[in-house]
Amino acid sequence: MATSTDPGVRVTTARRWSMLGASTLAQAAAAVMMHGPAFLIPVLHDREGLSLARAGLVAASPTIGVMLTLVLWGALTDRRGERFVLMTGLAATSVLGAAAALSGSLVALAVALFLAGATAASTNSASGRVVVGWFPPERRGLAMGVRQMAQPVGVGVAAVSIAVVADARGVYAALWVPTLACLVALVVVAVVVVDPPRPDARTAAAVPNPYRSDRYLARIHAVSVLLVVPQFLVWTFALVWLVQDRGWAPAAAGSLVAGAQIGGALGRIAAGALSDRVGSRLRPLRWVALAAATTMAALGLTAGLGWALAVALMVVATVLTVADNGLAFTAVAERSGPFWSGRALGVQNTAQFLTASAVPPVAGLVVTHAGYAAAFALAALFPVVAAPLVPVRDERRLS
Repeated sequence: MATSTDPGVRVTTARRWSMLGASTLAQAAAAVMMHGPAFLIPVLHDREGLSLARAGLVAASPTIGVMLTLVLWGALTDRRGERFVLMTGLAATSVLGAAAALSGSLVALAVALFLAGATAASTNSASGRVVVGWFPPERRGLAMGVRQMAQPVGVGVAAVSIAVVADARGVYAALWVPTLACLVALVVVAVVVVDPPRPDARTAAAVPNPYRSDRYLARIHAVSVLLVVPQFLVWTFALVWLVQDRGWAPAAAGSLVAGAQIGGALGRIAAGALSDRVGSRLRPLRWVALAAATTMAALGLTAGLGWALAVALMVVATVLTVADNGLAFTAVAERSGPFWSGRALGVQNTAQFLTASAVPPVAGLVVTHAGYAAAFALAALFPVVAAPLVPVRDERRLS
Protein backbone atom coordinates (compact mmCIF):
# COMPACT_ATOMS: atom_id res chain seq x y z
CA MET A 1 0.00 0.00 0.00
CA ALA A 2 1.39 3.39 -0.95
CA THR A 3 2.42 6.03 1.57
CA SER A 4 0.63 9.37 1.31
CA THR A 5 2.67 12.57 1.55
CA ASP A 6 0.52 14.78 -0.69
CA PRO A 7 -1.16 17.53 1.41
CA GLY A 8 -4.15 17.39 -0.92
CA VAL A 9 -4.82 13.66 -0.52
CA ARG A 10 -8.25 12.70 0.79
CA VAL A 11 -9.66 9.49 2.22
CA THR A 12 -13.22 8.45 2.95
CA THR A 13 -14.68 8.78 6.43
CA ALA A 14 -14.83 5.00 6.70
CA ARG A 15 -11.14 4.70 5.79
CA ARG A 16 -10.23 7.39 8.33
CA TRP A 17 -12.02 5.48 11.09
CA SER A 18 -10.52 2.19 9.97
CA MET A 19 -7.05 3.72 10.33
CA LEU A 20 -8.03 4.92 13.79
CA GLY A 21 -9.03 1.33 14.58
CA ALA A 22 -5.75 -0.05 13.25
CA SER A 23 -3.73 2.53 15.20
CA THR A 24 -5.68 1.73 18.35
CA LEU A 25 -5.09 -1.99 17.88
CA ALA A 26 -1.37 -1.42 17.37
CA GLN A 27 -1.13 0.63 20.55
CA ALA A 28 -3.23 -1.87 22.51
CA ALA A 29 -1.05 -4.78 21.43
CA ALA A 30 2.07 -2.84 22.39
CA ALA A 31 0.46 -1.97 25.75
CA VAL A 32 -0.06 -5.68 26.48
CA MET A 33 3.68 -6.17 25.92
CA MET A 34 4.72 -3.05 27.86
CA HIS A 35 2.45 -3.39 30.87
CA GLY A 36 1.45 -7.05 30.91
CA PRO A 37 4.50 -8.16 32.92
CA ALA A 38 3.08 -6.27 35.92
CA PHE A 39 0.56 -9.10 36.20
CA LEU A 40 3.39 -11.60 36.56
CA ILE A 41 4.28 -10.08 39.95
CA PRO A 42 2.16 -12.47 42.07
CA VAL A 43 3.72 -15.54 40.44
CA LEU A 44 7.23 -14.07 40.51
CA HIS A 45 6.77 -13.25 44.18
CA ASP A 46 5.00 -16.39 45.40
CA ARG A 47 6.56 -19.11 43.20
CA GLU A 48 9.88 -17.70 42.02
CA GLY A 49 10.75 -16.31 45.45
CA LEU A 50 11.42 -12.73 44.38
CA SER A 51 10.77 -9.83 46.73
CA LEU A 52 8.09 -7.36 45.70
CA ALA A 53 10.78 -4.83 44.81
CA ARG A 54 12.68 -7.35 42.61
CA ALA A 55 9.51 -8.63 40.99
CA GLY A 56 8.56 -5.02 40.32
CA LEU A 57 11.93 -4.47 38.66
CA VAL A 58 11.33 -7.43 36.29
CA ALA A 59 7.86 -6.05 35.56
CA ALA A 60 9.39 -2.65 34.82
CA SER A 61 11.90 -4.05 32.29
CA PRO A 62 9.72 -3.33 29.23
CA THR A 63 8.97 0.22 30.37
CA ILE A 64 12.70 0.87 30.80
CA GLY A 65 13.20 -0.25 27.19
CA VAL A 66 10.34 1.98 26.09
CA MET A 67 11.79 4.95 27.93
CA LEU A 68 15.18 4.68 26.22
CA THR A 69 13.86 4.53 22.65
CA LEU A 70 10.75 6.72 22.44
CA VAL A 71 12.55 9.81 21.16
CA LEU A 72 14.47 7.74 18.60
CA TRP A 73 11.24 6.20 17.30
CA GLY A 74 9.67 9.67 17.24
CA ALA A 75 12.55 11.06 15.19
CA LEU A 76 12.29 8.12 12.81
CA THR A 77 8.56 8.79 12.47
CA ASP A 78 9.29 12.44 11.61
CA ARG A 79 11.71 11.25 8.92
CA ARG A 80 10.25 8.01 7.49
CA GLY A 81 6.54 8.15 8.29
CA GLU A 82 4.03 6.41 10.51
CA ARG A 83 3.37 3.22 8.52
CA PHE A 84 7.05 2.26 8.26
CA VAL A 85 7.63 2.74 11.98
CA LEU A 86 4.50 0.83 13.02
CA MET A 87 5.32 -2.18 10.87
CA THR A 88 9.00 -2.29 11.79
CA GLY A 89 8.32 -1.96 15.49
CA LEU A 90 5.50 -4.49 15.67
CA ALA A 91 7.48 -7.08 13.72
CA ALA A 92 10.49 -6.72 16.03
CA THR A 93 8.28 -6.81 19.14
CA SER A 94 6.70 -10.07 18.01
CA VAL A 95 10.11 -11.69 17.60
CA LEU A 96 11.34 -10.47 20.98
CA GLY A 97 8.11 -11.50 22.70
CA ALA A 98 8.68 -15.02 21.43
CA ALA A 99 12.25 -14.85 22.74
CA ALA A 100 10.94 -13.87 26.19
CA ALA A 101 8.45 -16.74 26.18
CA LEU A 102 11.23 -19.19 25.28
CA SER A 103 13.93 -17.68 27.52
CA GLY A 104 13.68 -20.10 30.46
CA SER A 105 15.57 -17.98 33.02
CA LEU A 106 14.72 -14.81 34.90
CA VAL A 107 17.78 -12.91 33.67
CA ALA A 108 17.09 -13.79 30.03
CA LEU A 109 13.43 -12.97 30.61
CA ALA A 110 14.24 -9.49 31.91
CA VAL A 111 16.58 -8.81 28.98
CA ALA A 112 14.07 -10.00 26.39
CA LEU A 113 11.30 -7.93 28.01
CA PHE A 114 13.56 -4.89 28.01
CA LEU A 115 14.22 -5.27 24.27
CA ALA A 116 10.55 -6.00 23.54
CA GLY A 117 9.62 -2.78 25.31
CA ALA A 118 12.23 -0.91 23.27
CA THR A 119 10.61 -2.02 20.01
CA ALA A 120 7.02 -1.73 21.25
CA ALA A 121 7.75 1.96 21.86
CA SER A 122 7.46 2.44 18.10
CA THR A 123 3.68 2.55 18.34
CA ASN A 124 3.43 5.49 20.73
CA SER A 125 4.27 8.41 18.47
CA ALA A 126 3.43 6.75 15.15
CA SER A 127 -0.09 5.60 16.03
CA GLY A 128 -0.90 8.96 17.62
CA ARG A 129 0.30 10.83 14.57
CA VAL A 130 -1.94 8.76 12.31
CA VAL A 131 -4.90 10.05 14.33
CA VAL A 132 -3.75 13.67 14.50
CA GLY A 133 -2.94 13.63 10.80
CA TRP A 134 -6.25 12.24 9.56
CA PHE A 135 -8.80 13.89 11.90
CA PRO A 136 -9.78 17.59 11.99
CA PRO A 137 -9.37 19.57 15.25
CA GLU A 138 -13.08 19.53 16.11
CA ARG A 139 -13.09 15.70 16.06
CA ARG A 140 -9.50 15.09 17.13
CA GLY A 141 -10.13 14.98 20.88
CA LEU A 142 -12.73 12.23 20.47
CA ALA A 143 -10.57 10.33 17.98
CA MET A 144 -7.49 10.58 20.18
CA GLY A 145 -9.60 9.50 23.15
CA VAL A 146 -10.48 6.36 21.20
CA ARG A 147 -6.84 5.77 20.35
CA GLN A 148 -5.74 6.46 23.92
CA MET A 149 -8.18 3.88 25.23
CA ALA A 150 -5.79 1.35 23.73
CA GLN A 151 -3.53 1.52 26.75
CA PRO A 152 -6.11 0.69 29.44
CA VAL A 153 -7.73 -1.87 27.12
CA GLY A 154 -4.33 -3.47 26.63
CA VAL A 155 -3.78 -3.50 30.38
CA GLY A 156 -7.25 -4.96 30.86
CA VAL A 157 -6.55 -7.74 28.37
CA ALA A 158 -3.26 -8.39 30.15
CA ALA A 159 -4.98 -8.49 33.55
CA VAL A 160 -7.44 -11.15 32.43
CA SER A 161 -5.16 -13.23 30.24
CA ILE A 162 -1.62 -12.90 31.56
CA ALA A 163 -2.57 -13.15 35.24
CA VAL A 164 -4.69 -16.25 34.63
CA VAL A 165 -2.25 -17.99 32.25
CA ALA A 166 0.68 -17.23 34.56
CA ASP A 167 -1.22 -18.68 37.52
CA ALA A 168 -2.13 -21.83 35.57
CA ARG A 169 0.85 -22.35 33.25
CA GLY A 170 3.67 -20.19 34.57
CA VAL A 171 5.45 -16.96 33.69
CA TYR A 172 6.85 -17.94 30.30
CA ALA A 173 3.64 -19.38 28.84
CA ALA A 174 1.85 -16.13 29.69
CA LEU A 175 4.17 -14.13 27.43
CA TRP A 176 2.70 -15.70 24.29
CA VAL A 177 -0.33 -13.46 24.86
CA PRO A 178 1.40 -10.14 23.99
CA THR A 179 3.44 -11.84 21.28
CA LEU A 180 0.37 -13.02 19.39
CA ALA A 181 -1.36 -9.67 19.93
CA CYS A 182 1.52 -7.86 18.24
CA LEU A 183 1.46 -10.26 15.30
CA VAL A 184 -2.25 -9.63 14.73
CA ALA A 185 -1.71 -5.87 14.95
CA LEU A 186 1.12 -6.07 12.42
CA VAL A 187 -1.15 -7.70 9.84
CA VAL A 188 -3.94 -5.15 10.36
CA VAL A 189 -1.56 -2.16 10.08
CA ALA A 190 -0.09 -3.57 6.87
CA VAL A 191 -3.55 -3.79 5.32
CA VAL A 192 -5.11 -0.54 6.55
CA VAL A 193 -2.72 2.28 7.47
CA VAL A 194 -1.63 5.02 5.07
CA ASP A 195 0.61 7.88 6.18
CA PRO A 196 -1.36 11.10 6.70
CA PRO A 197 -0.57 14.06 4.44
CA ARG A 198 1.81 16.75 5.62
CA PRO A 199 3.64 19.75 4.13
CA ASP A 200 6.60 19.34 1.80
CA ALA A 201 9.53 17.92 3.75
CA ARG A 202 11.79 20.59 2.21
CA THR A 203 10.14 23.12 4.50
CA ALA A 204 11.03 21.16 7.64
CA ALA A 205 14.36 22.95 8.14
CA ALA A 206 12.52 26.27 8.37
CA VAL A 207 10.17 25.09 11.14
CA PRO A 208 11.36 26.48 14.52
CA ASN A 209 11.99 24.31 17.54
CA PRO A 210 8.75 24.58 19.58
CA TYR A 211 10.65 24.20 22.86
CA ARG A 212 12.52 27.46 22.31
CA SER A 213 9.50 29.74 22.00
CA ASP A 214 7.92 29.16 25.44
CA ARG A 215 7.50 26.65 28.29
CA TYR A 216 4.13 25.33 27.11
CA LEU A 217 5.34 21.87 26.06
CA ALA A 218 7.69 21.56 29.02
CA ARG A 219 4.86 22.27 31.46
CA ILE A 220 2.62 19.66 29.85
CA HIS A 221 5.46 17.14 30.09
CA ALA A 222 5.87 17.97 33.79
CA VAL A 223 2.14 17.61 34.46
CA SER A 224 2.06 14.24 32.70
CA VAL A 225 5.04 13.00 34.72
CA LEU A 226 3.31 13.89 37.98
CA LEU A 227 0.02 12.30 36.94
CA VAL A 228 1.64 9.06 35.83
CA VAL A 229 2.63 8.20 39.43
CA PRO A 230 -0.88 7.38 40.74
CA GLN A 231 -1.74 5.82 37.37
CA PHE A 232 1.08 3.29 37.46
CA LEU A 233 0.76 2.69 41.18
CA VAL A 234 -2.84 1.58 40.67
CA TRP A 235 -2.03 -0.35 37.48
CA THR A 236 0.86 -2.22 39.05
CA PHE A 237 -0.44 -2.99 42.52
CA ALA A 238 -4.24 -3.14 42.28
CA LEU A 239 -4.15 -6.86 41.45
CA VAL A 240 -1.58 -7.67 44.14
CA TRP A 241 -3.50 -5.58 46.72
CA LEU A 242 -6.75 -7.39 45.97
CA VAL A 243 -5.09 -10.81 46.18
CA GLN A 244 -2.75 -10.31 49.14
CA ASP A 245 -4.51 -7.66 51.23
CA ARG A 246 -8.17 -8.26 50.42
CA GLY A 247 -7.98 -12.05 49.94
CA TRP A 248 -9.38 -12.20 46.40
CA ALA A 249 -8.69 -15.11 44.03
CA PRO A 250 -6.35 -14.15 41.15
CA ALA A 251 -9.02 -14.75 38.49
CA ALA A 252 -11.60 -12.60 40.30
CA ALA A 253 -9.07 -9.86 40.97
CA GLY A 254 -7.92 -9.92 37.35
CA SER A 255 -11.51 -9.66 36.15
CA LEU A 256 -12.17 -6.61 38.35
CA VAL A 257 -8.96 -4.92 37.21
CA ALA A 258 -9.88 -5.65 33.60
CA GLY A 259 -13.32 -4.14 34.10
CA ALA A 260 -11.76 -1.07 35.68
CA GLN A 261 -9.44 -0.73 32.70
CA ILE A 262 -12.42 -0.81 30.35
CA GLY A 263 -13.89 1.99 32.43
CA GLY A 264 -10.61 3.84 32.04
CA ALA A 265 -10.77 3.39 28.28
CA LEU A 266 -14.27 4.85 28.16
CA GLY A 267 -13.11 7.66 30.43
CA ARG A 268 -10.43 8.63 27.93
CA ILE A 269 -13.02 8.81 25.17
CA ALA A 270 -15.27 10.95 27.36
CA ALA A 271 -12.38 13.28 28.25
CA GLY A 272 -11.46 13.67 24.58
CA ALA A 273 -15.05 14.37 23.56
CA LEU A 274 -15.34 16.92 26.38
CA SER A 275 -12.21 18.68 25.13
CA ASP A 276 -13.77 18.98 21.65
CA ARG A 277 -16.95 20.37 23.18
CA VAL A 278 -15.29 23.01 25.39
CA GLY A 279 -12.64 23.83 22.78
CA SER A 280 -9.76 23.13 25.15
CA ARG A 281 -7.50 20.21 25.94
CA LEU A 282 -6.03 21.74 29.09
CA ARG A 283 -9.03 22.83 31.13
CA PRO A 284 -10.32 19.22 31.27
CA LEU A 285 -6.73 18.12 32.03
CA ARG A 286 -6.74 20.28 35.17
CA TRP A 287 -10.16 18.94 36.19
CA VAL A 288 -8.87 15.38 35.88
CA ALA A 289 -5.84 16.16 38.06
CA LEU A 290 -8.02 17.54 40.86
CA ALA A 291 -10.39 14.57 40.69
CA ALA A 292 -7.48 12.09 40.74
CA ALA A 293 -6.00 13.74 43.84
CA THR A 294 -9.29 13.51 45.70
CA THR A 295 -9.87 9.88 44.76
CA MET A 296 -6.37 8.67 45.63
CA ALA A 297 -6.56 10.34 49.04
CA ALA A 298 -9.93 8.69 49.69
CA LEU A 299 -8.55 5.33 48.51
CA GLY A 300 -5.64 5.59 50.92
CA LEU A 301 -7.94 6.45 53.83
CA THR A 302 -10.49 3.70 53.18
CA ALA A 303 -7.82 1.07 52.47
CA GLY A 304 -6.16 1.93 55.78
CA LEU A 305 -9.48 1.55 57.60
CA GLY A 306 -10.20 -1.75 55.84
CA TRP A 307 -13.49 -0.53 54.39
CA ALA A 308 -15.06 -2.36 51.44
CA LEU A 309 -15.51 1.07 49.82
CA ALA A 310 -11.79 0.99 49.05
CA VAL A 311 -12.37 -1.57 46.28
CA ALA A 312 -14.89 0.72 44.57
CA LEU A 313 -12.52 3.67 44.94
CA MET A 314 -9.75 1.62 43.35
CA VAL A 315 -11.99 1.21 40.30
CA VAL A 316 -12.73 4.94 40.24
CA ALA A 317 -9.03 5.73 40.62
CA THR A 318 -8.22 3.42 37.71
CA VAL A 319 -10.63 5.38 35.52
CA LEU A 320 -9.55 8.86 36.59
CA THR A 321 -5.79 8.35 36.62
CA VAL A 322 -5.74 7.44 32.92
CA ALA A 323 -8.15 10.13 31.69
CA ASP A 324 -5.43 12.76 31.34
CA ASN A 325 -3.22 10.93 28.85
CA GLY A 326 -5.15 11.61 25.66
CA LEU A 327 -5.66 15.27 26.54
CA ALA A 328 -1.96 15.90 27.12
CA PHE A 329 -0.92 13.78 24.13
CA THR A 330 -3.22 15.68 21.78
CA ALA A 331 -2.16 19.06 23.15
CA VAL A 332 1.51 18.22 22.57
CA ALA A 333 0.91 16.97 19.02
CA GLU A 334 -1.20 20.01 18.07
CA ARG A 335 1.33 22.54 19.37
CA SER A 336 4.48 20.87 18.00
CA GLY A 337 3.23 20.29 14.41
CA PRO A 338 3.99 17.64 11.75
CA PHE A 339 7.79 18.06 11.69
CA TRP A 340 8.31 18.06 15.46
CA SER A 341 5.44 16.02 16.87
CA GLY A 342 7.27 12.70 16.61
CA ARG A 343 10.11 13.97 18.78
CA ALA A 344 7.83 15.98 21.08
CA LEU A 345 5.60 12.98 21.66
CA GLY A 346 8.74 10.92 22.19
CA VAL A 347 9.88 13.34 24.88
CA GLN A 348 6.39 13.32 26.41
CA ASN A 349 6.28 9.56 26.64
CA THR A 350 9.93 9.20 27.66
CA ALA A 351 9.32 11.38 30.69
CA GLN A 352 6.21 9.37 31.53
CA PHE A 353 7.88 6.00 31.13
CA LEU A 354 10.95 7.11 33.08
CA THR A 355 8.63 7.80 35.97
CA ALA A 356 6.58 4.66 35.29
CA SER A 357 9.74 2.53 35.40
CA ALA A 358 10.53 3.86 38.87
CA VAL A 359 7.03 3.39 40.28
CA PRO A 360 6.92 -0.45 40.64
CA PRO A 361 10.21 -0.92 42.56
CA VAL A 362 9.86 2.28 44.65
CA ALA A 363 6.20 1.63 45.42
CA GLY A 364 7.10 -1.96 46.24
CA LEU A 365 9.46 -0.67 48.93
CA VAL A 366 6.79 1.70 50.27
CA VAL A 367 4.23 -1.10 50.39
CA THR A 368 6.69 -3.43 52.11
CA HIS A 369 7.55 -0.94 54.85
CA ALA A 370 4.39 1.19 55.17
CA GLY A 371 1.55 -0.76 53.53
CA TYR A 372 -0.77 -0.27 50.58
CA ALA A 373 -2.87 2.44 52.22
CA ALA A 374 0.15 4.68 52.75
CA ALA A 375 1.29 4.18 49.16
CA PHE A 376 -2.15 5.13 47.82
CA ALA A 377 -2.36 8.21 50.05
CA LEU A 378 1.14 9.44 49.15
CA ALA A 379 0.26 9.15 45.44
CA ALA A 380 -2.48 11.76 45.94
CA LEU A 381 0.20 14.43 46.42
CA PHE A 382 1.38 14.20 42.81
CA PRO A 383 -1.84 15.36 41.08
CA VAL A 384 -2.16 18.10 43.73
CA VAL A 385 1.16 19.51 42.51
CA ALA A 386 0.23 18.92 38.84
CA ALA A 387 -3.05 20.87 38.75
CA PRO A 388 -1.60 24.42 39.00
CA LEU A 389 1.13 23.59 36.47
CA VAL A 390 -1.34 22.96 33.61
CA PRO A 391 -0.72 25.90 31.19
CA VAL A 392 -4.39 26.70 30.57
CA ARG A 393 -3.79 30.41 29.92
CA ASP A 394 -1.22 29.71 27.19
CA GLU A 395 -3.42 27.34 25.20
CA ARG A 396 -4.30 28.45 21.67
CA ARG A 397 -7.81 28.27 20.34
CA LEU A 398 -8.43 24.96 18.54
CA SER A 399 -8.57 25.36 14.75
